[in-house]
Amino acid sequence: MVKVWFGLASLSAGLAVALGAFGAHGLKERLALIPEAAGWWQTATSYLLVHAVAIGALRAGLAGWFWAGGAAIFSGTLYALALGAPRWLGAVTPVGGGLLLVGWLALAWRAARPPVPPA
Repeated sequence: MVKVWFGLASLSAGLAVALGAFGAHGLKERLALIPEAAGWWQTATSYLLVHAVAIGALRAGLAGWFWAGGAAIFSGTLYALALGAPRWLGAVTPVGGGLLLVGWLALAWRAARPPVPPA
């Protein structure tokens, strides 16, 4: 399972770096067409990268799955909005943010549980 977490983290982090660079250089003019677009792109990239690192560092089971899904939805909808997707898609973005929060709560719950003694 460790390979799954590192693979997911590596792909997510690589995607964040590539999309961040693409937004800064390849989409500079396009993102300027919508006043909020550059900010959306930056936020999407930051959240994707932060949660990729968390997934890889913590390999946190249920929390990791919430982070992966939440980052995909949160960042994905912000990227789409920045590229001109319909504004109603912004109503989906908080679902991703909610999943990210649930992931952090799941990690806190896991940390608060008493340790399982070795068999």
